[in-house]
Amino acid sequence: MAETTLAQRRFAIFLVFCVTLVNAGAQVLIKNGANGLGHPTLMATGIAILTTPQLFFGYSLYALSMVLLVVALRHGELSAVYPVIALTFVWVTILSAAIFGDKMNPAKLAGIALICGGVAALGAGSGKKK
Repeated sequence: MAETTLAQRRFAIFLVFCVTLVNAGAQVLIKNGANGLGHPTLMATGIAILTTPQLFFGYSLYALSMVLLVVALRHGELSAVYPVIALTFVWVTILSAAIFGDKMNPAKLAGIALICGGVAALGAGSGKKK
C-alpha cells in the first residue's frame, strides 16, 4: 500500500470536515420534512422520503456525505479522520438553536466543548510514529 502524503492526509481531514457540515444540513432538512408527516406508518414514511422534497434532499445529502467520506478514508488515517465526524453534533446543536429555537444551556455548551476538545486531542495524537 502506498504511503500517503501530508497534503493527502490534510485533504482527507478537510473532506471529513465537509462531511460534518453536509450531515448537519441533512439533519435540518430531515427534521423540517419530518415535522410535516404527522404519525404515518412505516410504509408511508418510506414513501414520504421519496415524495417530500425536504426529506428527499436531506437523505440525498447523506448519500453525498458518504461518497465524500469514502474519498477521505482512502488517504486519511482512520483514527484521525473518523473522529472529526463527531463535529456533526456541534453543528446540529448550533443549527437547532438558530433554526428551530432549541435552547442552549450550560450542559449543551459543555458538551460542545468536550466534543471539540476530544476531536482536537485525537487529531493531535494522529500521525505520530512510535
